Amino acid sequence: MIPELGHFLLWLALGVSLVLGVVPLHGAARGRLDAMGSARPLTGLLFVLVAASMACLAIGFVRDDFSVLYVASNSNSALPLPYKVAGIWGGHEGSLLLWLLMLAGWMLAVAWLSAHLPQPVIARILAVMGWIAVGFLLFTLLTSNPFDRLFPAPPDGRDLNPLLQDPGMVIHPPLLYMGYVGFSVAFGFAVAALIGGQLDATWARWTRPWTTAAWCFLTLGIAMGSWWAYYELGWGGWWFWDPVENASLMPWLIGTALIHSLAVTEKRGSFKAWTVLLAILAFALSLLGTFLVRSGVLSSVHAFATDPSRGLFMLVFLAIVVGISLALYAWRAPTVGLGARFELISKESMLLANNVLLLVATGAVLLGTLYPLVLDALGLGKISVGPPYFDTVFAPLMAPLVFLMGVGPVARWKQAELPELTTRLKWAAVVTIVCALATGWIAGRIGLVSSLGLAMAFWIACAVAVDLIDKLRGAGSLAERARRLPRATLGMMAAHLGVAVLVFGVTMVKTYGEERDVQMAPGQSADLAGYRFAFQGTREVTGPNYRALQGVFEVQTTEGRVLGTMRPEKRIYRVQRDVMTEAAINAGFARDLYVSLGEAVDNGGAWIVRLQVKPFVDWIWGGCALMALGGFLALSDRRYRAKLRRESPAAAEGAAA
Repeated sequence: MIPELGHFLLWLALGVSLVLGVVPLHGAARGRLDAMGSARPLTGLLFVLVAASMACLAIGFVRDDFSVLYVASNSNSALPLPYKVAGIWGGHEGSLLLWLLMLAGWMLAVAWLSAHLPQPVIARILAVMGWIAVGFLLFTLLTSNPFDRLFPAPPDGRDLNPLLQDPGMVIHPPLLYMGYVGFSVAFGFAVAALIGGQLDATWARWTRPWTTAAWCFLTLGIAMGSWWAYYELGWGGWWFWDPVENASLMPWLIGTALIHSLAVTEKRGSFKAWTVLLAILAFALSLLGTFLVRSGVLSSVHAFATDPSRGLFMLVFLAIVVGISLALYAWRAPTVGLGARFELISKESMLLANNVLLLVATGAVLLGTLYPLVLDALGLGKISVGPPYFDTVFAPLMAPLVFLMGVGPVARWKQAELPELTTRLKWAAVVTIVCALATGWIAGRIGLVSSLGLAMAFWIACAVAVDLIDKLRGAGSLAERARRLPRATLGMMAAHLGVAVLVFGVTMVKTYGEERDVQMAPGQSADLAGYRFAFQGTREVTGPNYRALQGVFEVQTTEGRVLGTMRPEKRIYRVQRDVMTEAAINAGFARDLYVSLGEAVDNGGAWIVRLQVKPFVDWIWGGCALMALGGFLALSDRRYRAKLRRESPAAAEGAAA
């Protein structure tokens, strides 16, 4: 009866969510402390119910309960335990339950870690998030029940999609969903502020840590997905502008804009209405991504093959959420002041330009993602919008954004002097140009596009160095001055350095990477970019639920230095009979060697083999990790907590009034 228990717990969670959405909100409107005080215990109960339901589904996977349709469709008795765990969210129904668990987890965190917030504020926030939970619980219970029974139960399951039988898929979806769902917290804060009419610097200070946390998780989730595609799909790419990849990139771009806009609202009291709109857009794009993945309108290795009626439910839910929040925004925004004035040359102006560029970039990605779908829906034909469009449109928008990343941190609030900025950054510009040209010369080719990309990376790094040196000036020892630097400042610098590392890696691998498709028989070798790949033949290997032909390649430099053995595979999974390519990667600090098997040519053992040398490709994911680390470092800054404790009594009085 465990599946029935899990299903029943979801119905109980729906009831709790409805009460959470109504009672605290009514209490905040009427000033009733008992009703407002119910928000936190109701949130805890909701989390317990959803977590227990998830545990019931997990038990079905671990025990191989193939009488549950979802388990039978996404697992097999021979599946290793880690992949049974991945199977819990490897399909549509289970991933929705994971979404609900993440949402309940974020709500619990808000309830526990926001004791400093006035009671009316936290009641409104949790009530808004409760209504979001209502929508997803209805979606799950009415269209996507993971506990549906299958009679008669089959003797074994159909197995998890072989593409998902990878350690990365145990980690990637939870990280991605933590980011997606995390923006619901910023949305809840924004809508609660609109309801209460409190759009001020205090609201921004409350919202900023939660937004930063969601952004960090989404950054790691996107990076993990990119890395998985690189080593698992067998083609050696790390980003293909797939519609589902774009669906995760768009809320990340808006979330980046939101973090910077919150900084201005907190520090200067400006951009208040704009910041609320960005919070609404970030969560709306998260919901749009959910719709695209689950509607059946996309064909992607990342998409769930579902029936369009589910997509219709998601589209209606998206329309309701966005419609109500924008109606509230239209009601409250005209009453919000403009905030502090600032000059054209100032930190505020540069952060505003940052926001505009990120918004335009998001619009360009949204257009390229939805345009083919709209044409197809209108019966105007099928077209494909791929990397050429996105590379042409997206990259030019990033160049001015990167320039502002260097100038913005060293500019002053309210008004900055252009001669002062020029003086402070002139050596950074000189070092940038020299390093970009020198790197191209060392790599063997100096080109316009590569030089521009390298200059962007070095410009950010040099500007961060200038900013750090300026902030370390003053009395006391260097160690004392370094300890006095706020963690929020250090986190910002680390995140910007992460962007520099990412841009450097992208530029190097796109400009100087080499690949070659060759036919190789045992005993033959092929040279590429100073490396020699000697094919020794193939051998049969057996895995827990697959058989494979494993190629053996001895790799050395053309000068004869042995680097090791690489073993790419062609796997055939026993249940689904899919043939999967498992690439072999020899990773290094400055390059990856990548070998994948294509098709067998004849019975003599010859194969089509793809050889690739990818300089600095791992720096792409290293840069993402550094960006997320910077965000987490900023989260550890104690300034916000201290300020919130000092302000909460006065804020509580104002909210109650």
